[in-house]
Amino acid sequence: MNPAEEVCELAALPEGKPLAVFPRGLPVLLVRRGNEVFALENRCPHMGCPLAAGALEGYILQCPCHDWRFDIRDGKFLNAAEIKARVYAVEISGGKVRVRI
Repeated sequence: MNPAEEVCELAALPEGKPLAVFPRGLPVLLVRRGNEVFALENRCPHMGCPLAAGALEGYILQCPCHDWRFDIRDGKFLNAAEIKARVYAVEISGGKVRVRI
């Protein structure tokens, strides 16, 4: 099992404002909702558009290119659950956010 990669300070991750990070050079998007932080691939599975530029409403992130909507908790595309954005496990400890790649 790969160790979790430190990606940012929890204090640097504002509530409801997606933040793009690049652990091991991979495009990952962090979203903070209350005490939880979610991490998903920062690429839409449809055509690879960066999800960081999308609109966030609650737990739903809308792709800026073709309006596909994904649940940040599990990566599922709302119109077809078999299509997903990859999600990553997040660990928070000592004020640091770590993502397991």
